[in-house]
Amino acid sequence: MAEGLLNFNNVQFETSAGVGKQLIKSDLPEVAFSGKSNVGKSSLINKILNRKSIARVSSTPGKTTTVNFFKLDGVRLVDLPGYGYAKVSQGERKRWSELMEQYFNSGRDIRLIVQLLDMRHPPTKDDLDMLHFLEQSGLNYMIALTKSDKLNKTQTEQRLNSIEKELEFIEQDVIAIPFSSVRGDGVEEVRHIISNAVLGEI
Repeated sequence: MAEGLLNFNNVQFETSAGVGKQLIKSDLPEVAFSGKSNVGKSSLINKILNRKSIARVSSTPGKTTTVNFFKLDGVRLVDLPGYGYAKVSQGERKRWSELMEQYFNSGRDIRLIVQLLDMRHPPTKDDLDMLHFLEQSGLNYMIALTKSDKLNKTQTEQRLNSIEKELEFIEQDVIAIPFSSVRGDGVEEVRHIISNAVLGEI
């Protein structure tokens, strides 16, 4: 294991929580992953953990409806439910909202939020709502710009310039990393940011 870097290879799935009372006790630092449905969250988690399917990948949006906990040495990774899927019922939206509220308001040791945005498109209203929440919460977060392999070099430069304008409301010094679970772009950068957040080096 490289100095100052977490061991991302020793991981185990712990549990899933569908309602607030099922959330496991916060007895380790946590890194949470947030993003809209079908943004590539499970693929990103699998890639940084060197696993093919520890986080379930689905071609159908809206499949991650629980808070899923994964335990590494000295840290817990938390896969939050994907948001913004239009076909979800009002009751399911209410359950999701209450679950998220309890997760973020229960005094957990959240060291970092990895907020995923689809690099190909402007942020959705739900994306912007989540980013405004993160700004107001004071939580430490970074942005992973997923599906970067779908863009060529010119398109990538254009989107990075656009993203700078689209996210100009962000006041924190937030790092945005282009990420591809296909090519591996950004994997080491995300691992280092997570490690630094957990190990207290930032």
